[in-house]
Amino acid sequence: MLSRRSLLAALAAARAGTLLAAEPPATPLRFPRDFGAHPESHSEWWYVTGALDAAERSAIGFQITFFRVPTPLGGAEASRFAARQLLFAHAAVSDLARGKLRHDQRIARAGFGIAEASVDDTVVEIGDWRLDRKDAGGASRYRARAAGDAAGFAFDLALDTTQPVLLQGDAGTSRKGPRREQLSRYYSEPQLAARGSLSLDGRTFAVEGRAWLDHEWSDAYLDPAAAGWDWIGINLDNGGALMAFRIRRPDGSTLWSGGSHRAQGGAVRDFANGEVVFTPKRTWASAATGTRYPVEWQVATPVGAYTVRALQDDQELDSRASTGTIYWEGLSLLLDGAGRRIGRGYLEMTGYAARLVL
Repeated sequence: MLSRRSLLAALAAARAGTLLAAEPPATPLRFPRDFGAHPESHSEWWYVTGALDAAERSAIGFQITFFRVPTPLGGAEASRFAARQLLFAHAAVSDLARGKLRHDQRIARAGFGIAEASVDDTVVEIGDWRLDRKDAGGASRYRARAAGDAAGFAFDLALDTTQPVLLQGDAGTSRKGPRREQLSRYYSEPQLAARGSLSLDGRTFAVEGRAWLDHEWSDAYLDPAAAGWDWIGINLDNGGALMAFRIRRPDGSTLWSGGSHRAQGGAVRDFANGEVVFTPKRTWASAATGTRYPVEWQVATPVGAYTVRALQDDQELDSRASTGTIYWEGLSLLLDGAGRRIGRGYLEMTGYAARLVL
């Protein structure tokens, strides 16, 4: 005969098993549909960063991000005048030659030819800022265009895929916290071959380089105990790709971590929670906001330990006029244990000026 304690334990185990069994498997990502928008999700972004080189000029970093969120307007579906979706966009250029970050931002209601995010494929735009994708002989060609007139920059870039889509996490489902619902659908396009034009203060340069695209959508991205995240997306010089992140509490401790590595032509090594450790080394304080950011990190992963070093300290973006946040995002180097460069990409840090609210 079962004791009362044994019976309770058995019931608890059975209940846990039922809960686990009730969790539906994630729907496989399907392309080109999942290149497009997912208006049923709470938040979504297409994020492109890269390093560009021009003749007789220091490297230039660029970033363009489009965000999509639903509006809280009840009955919006009943009227074409009530916006069901809001779109935001950030664009920035890290002008290393002048030690200057140039950036601009936009916000608009979807519809009426002002702003749009297609559900069929990557076509997202606000006015003349645009990111789109077209098939190119079995590969993809993205085009990114933005102009920050007041900040004195503009770019028009073709971004060609050189590798298959990289599904992050478990076949495109990336855990972001201890609760089952804390996840994103997430894929990357690393090692994009970038080519086009970039203008600074009216002077236009032919540029080429490498870029990285992330597309994520989620209903529950951050745990209530989280302040923000630290993230790197690095195009390795040997053709590989390294992504690592941690969700961070207000005291700086890690709530959740993850990432991936793919060697050129190789399989993806997914990093489980706890396998990635971010250790801050050198910090920089923003004169504009007073916020202090680690601009050099030690990042330990299952495939090696690295130094991530910003190529310019001041790469802080004040986006309070659109998404309401202040964050740091900038071009950085990846160094091996001997201090040798092995990659170049972007470091992003959120939740340092104030807790990030998505």
